[in-house]
Amino acid sequence: MTSFNDREKAFENKYKHDQELQFKVEVRRNKILGLWAAELLGFAGADAEAYAKEVISSDFDEPGDEDVLRKVLADFEAKNVDMSAHRLRKKMDELTELAKEQIMNE
Repeated sequence: MTSFNDREKAFENKYKHDQELQFKVEVRRNKILGLWAAELLGFAGADAEAYAKEVISSDFDEPGDEDVLRKVLADFEAKNVDMSAHRLRKKMDELTELAKEQIMNE
């Protein structure tokens, strides 16, 4: 019975690790996305950092990426930045891979 318990504990630990990693990747991706979007919106320095924090915070509204997508698209629309949902999703996918690479190399 001990080996079953050890195996169960190992699966629980792996799941916990995977969830923590996914969370870190999403937060990193959202920060990079926020800084990228801030540049397109004309923000720099502290304003860009503050905007990136807003993007990170927007991800806690609901599960998934739709809340982040809506926030950034709305901000682009308000500042007349030409961006489609499709292009923004593609950028988010690219940045997810970048964030994952960065975290794995830390």
